[in-house]
Amino acid sequence: MNGTCGRYLDVDLSTATVREREIPSRWYELHLGGRGIAARLLLDLVPPGTDALAPTNALVWATGPFQGTGLAGAGRHVVMAVSPKTGSIADSYVGGYVGHELGRSGYDGIIVRGQAQDPVYLLVADGRAEIRDAGDLWGKLTGDVDEVLKVRHPGVRVAGIGPAGEKLVSQACIIHDVNRAAGRPGLGAVMGAKRLKAVAVKGHQEKPLANRSGFVRARSQFAKELMDEGMQRFGEYGTARGLTWLSEMGILPTKNFQDGVFDHTADIGGERMKETILVGRETCAGCPVRCKRIVETEFGGQAVRPLYGGPEYETLAALGSLCLCSNLPAIALANQLCNAYGVDTISVGIAIAALMEASEKRLVTERVSWGDGGAIVTWVERIARREGLGDELAAGLAPWAQKVGADFAMEVKGVEVPMHEPRGKVGLGLSYALSSRGANHMEGMHDTMLETDSPTPELGITERMDRFSLAGKANTVVVYENLRSFANSLVLCSFVTRDVGPRYNYPLIRELLAYATGVELAPEDMLAVGERNLALLRLYAGRVGYGPEEDRLPARFHEPLPRGASAGRAIERDAFRAETEAYRRRRGWTKNGLCAEELRSLGLEDLV
Repeated sequence: MNGTCGRYLDVDLSTATVREREIPSRWYELHLGGRGIAARLLLDLVPPGTDALAPTNALVWATGPFQGTGLAGAGRHVVMAVSPKTGSIADSYVGGYVGHELGRSGYDGIIVRGQAQDPVYLLVADGRAEIRDAGDLWGKLTGDVDEVLKVRHPGVRVAGIGPAGEKLVSQACIIHDVNRAAGRPGLGAVMGAKRLKAVAVKGHQEKPLANRSGFVRARSQFAKELMDEGMQRFGEYGTARGLTWLSEMGILPTKNFQDGVFDHTADIGGERMKETILVGRETCAGCPVRCKRIVETEFGGQAVRPLYGGPEYETLAALGSLCLCSNLPAIALANQLCNAYGVDTISVGIAIAALMEASEKRLVTERVSWGDGGAIVTWVERIARREGLGDELAAGLAPWAQKVGADFAMEVKGVEVPMHEPRGKVGLGLSYALSSRGANHMEGMHDTMLETDSPTPELGITERMDRFSLAGKANTVVVYENLRSFANSLVLCSFVTRDVGPRYNYPLIRELLAYATGVELAPEDMLAVGERNLALLRLYAGRVGYGPEEDRLPARFHEPLPRGASAGRAIERDAFRAETEAYRRRRGWTKNGLCAEELRSLGLEDLV
């Protein structure tokens, strides 16, 4: 298929061998790329029940047909493996420039298996791939590793782990371009277990496209239509601007989800950041939006450097409102430490908020006060370094909570809940509970986007919906999950895709796909690709034992919010159970995965 190379780089660290793996053409027809191909590889390579930190787990970097083309929003790629948090396949999407270079490398992705005897890094440049010694890099912070490898190999882009990944911290992530994280599933620990410190990539060739001139024209049109007034304002303030309006709606995660209103939102939001510590904006390959924050400040005598970027919405909420912290420089320093040590800001923020609540309730001996910016900075480092109680938290939030008797650990299937309150977005709550990879906000439907007339007529969603109403939401959630799964298979940034309203742009995205690959899709074909690729994750989850009993929310979400525009709102248990059952029926799920009829209808007969 055009738009692809048809092969992955297959690296076995145990034998120190590098070879190519041809990908069946049928897989491209069914899955297009990205998460679909990566999931098929993991289904083939990693038996259910594999320990995520064992050499037999595989770590896959995957691109789609748009990576390497300079298309706005295609600076992203996906990293996937069996997660140490769930024991099942989980994927993480990350922006920057590594995906663009990988798209021009001659490979559609990289498979890493086995375990090196000593620390190594992988160099992919100028049509060659080599395993290099990383003894001098082991123990270094991500920014230092990035600097060394760019001097050693000019032109490369780097994805690496910090000390947290080396120490197998469950919250460890893979940091790309120093300040972009492949976060939530704990994939940094998987990389650390393989003793793989970094991957350095430099592309050298153009991708084969079905119609290059048509693609170039459509690419220009896509960028032009993208940069309307709203998107320009989004680039100016970034995702950080969302704190204000979410608090006004009563759904800004606050005090470990005990509240939905933060009284000091103005002190940590995008507007305050721009007025005080913002010194620049950065972007991803080919994207004109420039939404990435770059900050400079200091806290507690420590400098916050532009090298490590700046906090985005999820970080500002997780290390800010969730912990009742209104000190923006403290949050910025904590964000820098997360990037430097290589830990996920959402996961660490949830852990620290749980620790603060446990301290308040005298479940632990440590006194960790709500709102203490210095304590947040300290505990980021204690978790990343596995020091004292930080070592217990680093082993996983769920087991720690069970040990100390904390019934307020905000996680689903071992994965920490992101910074979106489902009591005011009840359809998103369905996605949290039913996701095969744990609580995830990047593929679920956000109910607030449906509070408009005729949201997405092309997909049959023509009625305005109340964000508090559960009835009938299951089918709508499925539609939008399939749509986002399709985008994740391309791989396209969620900020450049317009899922609802008059700016809905999937017809142009399908046109770009046709120019790139020669594959023309109708709307129903697009959704089928998304559903097919989601099914792969559920199939694996069923094989490792996930069934209906694991499809649940933390108990706190079934309690009412205390104040604000969403006051008194709770997710009603019986209604929620009814919608989860409707969702499972719609997807053809069984207790142990998917029914054979559903697999056949999705073109996955070989997996029955």
